[in-house]
Order: sequence, then C-alpha cells, then structure tokens
Amino acid sequence: MTISEEGWQEYVDKLSKINSKAGELMQAWIDKNGLDDIDAAIRYAYGLATKYGEAAAALACEMYDAAALASQAAFPAALPAATATYSEVAKAVEGTLLNLTNSVPATVSRLTKQAAADTTLKNAQRDGAQFAWIPHGDTCAFCIALASRGWQYMSKRTLRNGHAEHIHANCNCEFAVRFDSESSVRGYDPERYARMYYGAEGNTPDERINSMRREFYAENKEQINAQKRAAYEKRKELNSSAAEEIYVD
Repeated sequence: MTISEEGWQEYVDKLSKINSKAGELMQAWIDKNGLDDIDAAIRYAYGLATKYGEAAAALACEMYDAAALASQAAFPAALPAATATYSEVAKAVEGTLLNLTNSVPATVSRLTKQAAADTTLKNAQRDGAQFAWIPHGDTCAFCIALASRGWQYMSKRTLRNGHAEHIHANCNCEFAVRFDSESSVRGYDPERYARMYYGAEGNTPDERINSMRREFYAENKEQINAQKRAAYEKRKELNSSAAEEIYVD
C-alpha cells in the first residue's frame, strides 16, 4: 500500500489548517487584549490548544485507521492522544514570553500539532507499527535528520515525557505510519535525506545539523532576516510588559 502524493497532501493541508487556525485565533486575541494579563492569555491558549488539538488528534486517527484498512491490518480503531495539559500550556507560554525569538501564537500552533503527532506515535506503539517523519515544503535541518532515519519502530528517543520529540510551529512535516514493509508515502525517499544529512560537514549529529542550517541560511539570508526583523519588532511590542509581570510576586 502506497499513500499517494495527493492523499498525503490533503492530509497535511487539513492538519495545517487546524494548526494555523489555533495560532490565528491566539494572535487575534493578543491584538485585542494584549499580554498584560498573562493568566488570561494562558487560559485562552489552553482552550485553543484543547479544542484544536482534539481536532488534530481526530484527523490523525482517521489517517491511521485508513492506513490500517488499506493494509488489511486487523487492529482496534486508533485512539486520540491527550491534548496539552494546562501546566504544559502555561510553561510553554511563559517560556515563549521570555524568548523574543518565539511567539505565543506559534506556541499554540505547535501544541496543537503535537496532539496529532502524539496520536500517530502512540497508536503505532500500541500496534507495533512502523512510522516515519515525512518532510514537506521548506524542510528544516532537524526535520531532514529525522526523515533520514527512514521507517522505524518506537524507541525511547521518539517519545519523551509522553510527547513526540521534535514538533515545531511553521512546519508541515508529519508522521506517517505503515503496517508492512512494502508500504510507504509516495515521494518519501529516506536514502536521499540520509545523503543530505550524512553528507553535511561535521562528525556529530549537532555538527551536521548546524552545517545544514548554515547552508540554508546562506541561501535564504535576505528573506530570513527580513522576516525575523518584522516578527521581532511585533513580538517585542506585545511582550515587553508581559515578560516583566512573570517576576511580580
């Protein structure tokens, strides 16, 4: 069984819309209310991460069950993973406010995306299925490193503290699952990603990933810097007063 490029694209697009919607609603709330009241921002972020995280997890269940059915794998229906807890959301939001290179809307999108990834991995773990990280679009260096691992079974490094190890916002890479060694996602070429990863300069994983990051940055420097400057100025304006309140007794 091979998932077509069109079928995978449809799945990725649907998940992306869910993740993006959560971030857009968080941004709209910030535009209206600001970030002076951190507790209120956390409550709203938690509500979004829960609502849209449940939608993302449900969609991941649909894809998982469709793959199992196509492979004639007799497993129980996939179960949605739990969405981010209130304490996880609070920690993520507060950490974001102290790090001006990130944003609260992007954090909410990431927490939403996490629910889908956790769903795929935890059901794969339950059923002994294989999974792979499928790159999509402008893939970052770390995603290429993950994609180079190919199809694999669950390990301790994949689920840490109950969550997928590498989930970030502004990324449409997703986990796929298979139930036999012949199945795949059309277009996914782990050997190609392995050549990119192991061909990068460096002797350690961190060195190779950093090398790929430098190469990507050199190729896209002007565009990246312009985006960073615009985002930084907006977040600095929104977050300056909120960051100070974290330390207020």
